[in-house]
Amino acid sequence: MNFTTVLKAAALGATLAISTFTFAADIDVNANANDLAIQGYDTVSYFTDGAPVLGNANFTATYKNAIYQFASEEHRDLFRENPEKYAPQYGGYCAFGVTMDRKFDTDPTAFKIVDDKLYLNLNAQVQERWLTNVPEFISTADGNWGDIKSKTDAELEAE
Repeated sequence: MNFTTVLKAAALGATLAISTFTFAADIDVNANANDLAIQGYDTVSYFTDGAPVLGNANFTATYKNAIYQFASEEHRDLFRENPEKYAPQYGGYCAFGVTMDRKFDTDPTAFKIVDDKLYLNLNAQVQERWLTNVPEFISTADGNWGDIKSKTDAELEAE
């Protein structure tokens, strides 16, 4: 390898490292290591189909530096027009977990739409508990979210 090739490779590596850092999902959004939100599920489908549908990598949009995938171009365009309407509450973290000042991952199939807002939960068992008093849990979580959204779950657990 000549010096120019090594230099180009180093520059490309530095660019990729900076890009990864620059585009990392905001801490208040539950995204995987690839910045993919809701494990690739189409957030608009919860509203239009009444059920979660796996998105397609050909139809994406970025919101709060997380990548959302959609089942169709139409769903992607609806999201782009009003991402706050379709994005899950609490950045896609478990709604019940937020009531306990925690940020847990979610199962995209454990969901409920309340007052035209999408709420996700850790799993079906946790959702069953959450469903016992949705208004109170939403009120508590809304009150907690402002204090915890800028912290990692590890930081919250250590408190």
